[in-house]
Amino acid sequence: MNVTLMINGLETQARFNDEEVEKLHKPLLKLLVDKQKQLQRRLVVFLAAPPGTGKSTLAAFWEYLAAKEPELPAIQALPMDGFHHYNDYLLANNLKQHKGAPQTFNVQKLTDALCALHQPESDWPQYDRNLHDPVENAIAVEAPIVVVEGNWLLLNRPEWQSLRVLCDYSVFISAPPELLSERLIGRKMRGGLTRQQAEEFFHTTDGLNVLRVLENSQPADMQLRMDEQGGYHQD
Repeated sequence: MNVTLMINGLETQARFNDEEVEKLHKPLLKLLVDKQKQLQRRLVVFLAAPPGTGKSTLAAFWEYLAAKEPELPAIQALPMDGFHHYNDYLLANNLKQHKGAPQTFNVQKLTDALCALHQPESDWPQYDRNLHDPVENAIAVEAPIVVVEGNWLLLNRPEWQSLRVLCDYSVFISAPPELLSERLIGRKMRGGLTRQQAEEFFHTTDGLNVLRVLENSQPADMQLRMDEQGGYHQD
């Protein structure tokens, strides 16, 4: 299945194996629908994974798939990037060079936003890739099922552990670190870096985040793993 998805305001081409869609993704979405009906309120799903696993694309695909299936209610993907601390804060606290690491996110702001999801109407911030800063109230949250996606949602540290009670169902994607290194280095090279520059960035930033997520995340309700072709399988 070839699809065009909107991710962070940009069109992205993605491909999903038809068998995988029928055996994994559609049953998962139907499971989420059943849970939402049982709760009789908005269902909050965490999709946590290390960089390079395609979690933003996957969340957008679930949103797309729900829109195509008559028996499924709307699903809305909500990125975690809008909870970065502002650059002024990062600079003042010598954190700019670590942007993307757990300490560069405003966990209290994320907690408040997750609590607000249980109101009929709420808003969600979005990270502006031109401003390189969050934009508040950029996304109107309307769907009965929301998928919050990010690296650190299941991080096994006290300030992040407290988010777990605000989540109704969690999904975690794992992958071999060496597979993610090639994907992330390739991504940076497509963005204009040389191989050497991309490898340096991986070793100083992305690579550290990959290992931290894989080694220090809490168990999820559903464990997925990504294969070398970028497909997903349930463990």
